[in-house]
Amino acid sequence: MRCVSALVFVIFLCGCPRAGDAPRDVPQLGQVEAPGLHNVYRLSEKIFSGSSPEGDEGFQSLQKLGVKTVLSVDGARPEVERARKYGLRYVHIPVGYDGVPEAQGLRVAKAVRDLPGPVYVHCHHGKHRGPAAAAVARLCVDEGCGVEAALEGMRRAGTDPRYQGLYDAPRRLRRPTREDLDRVPDDFPEVAEVTALAAVMVSVDERWDHLKLAYAAGWKAPPGHPDIDPAHEALQLTEHYREASRMPAVRERPEEFRRLLKDAEEGAKELEAAVRRREGVDGAAAEQAFRRSGAACAACHAQFRDVPRDP
Repeated sequence: MRCVSALVFVIFLCGCPRAGDAPRDVPQLGQVEAPGLHNVYRLSEKIFSGSSPEGDEGFQSLQKLGVKTVLSVDGARPEVERARKYGLRYVHIPVGYDGVPEAQGLRVAKAVRDLPGPVYVHCHHGKHRGPAAAAVARLCVDEGCGVEAALEGMRRAGTDPRYQGLYDAPRRLRRPTREDLDRVPDDFPEVAEVTALAAVMVSVDERWDHLKLAYAAGWKAPPGHPDIDPAHEALQLTEHYREASRMPAVRERPEEFRRLLKDAEEGAKELEAAVRRREGVDGAAAEQAFRRSGAACAACHAQFRDVPRDP
């Protein structure tokens, strides 16, 4: 009887959660499905990566996942007030598609190490900059994470191999010591200052997201998005390109950069005309203009945005 009692007692102890154990409903490592969030992966006990939260639904999902800190590496202004409503702290440390600068990478890592977790690291779509920043953070704070494991996390998230600078960030990283991270400033802004050109390009990305949905819907308001008017989206895209071309920072760029920007603007202008026709959308002209503007953007990104930073 004593043996049986002892065995039951051991089983009871093994089955009961101890203080500090994660709740049973916390997702295991790997991909996570959650309303209002896209491309979500749990990379470690402390780190999630994914897309920007969409409205209350997205922040509710983060709250249910147990997230305590939301860390944006996107250029868009974070929804700080909405996050606070769900008990979440926002940190904004934007990075570009050309890589994760060492100083920014260390700030991300220190935030992950020192702020309440789990930490949800996100960019816009959760595919490129967010997974790269999360990979850098993992390498900095987890001695058990190797470079290949960090890169595999990026690949699973869908980080495009054409973004060489993002893949170079974990490959070139010099793993910091605890003392190195201790010396990193701990001023974690809720909203970081971004350049005027970066702010316009955030708006350009938003218009392109809407236009891709409209294209898939045959140049009509996409299902679930009755507020998206294809002609108006194309008009706004044209104006964003025009505004960018007037900026001093753009006038100082190489001639090829300005040529591609102008070509993207002309394509957006042609797209508006093709979908706003009184007699109905000219599908062939709309697709041609859509592809022209998109090709100019892709060429500009490949030559001027996505190239790796010098180490």
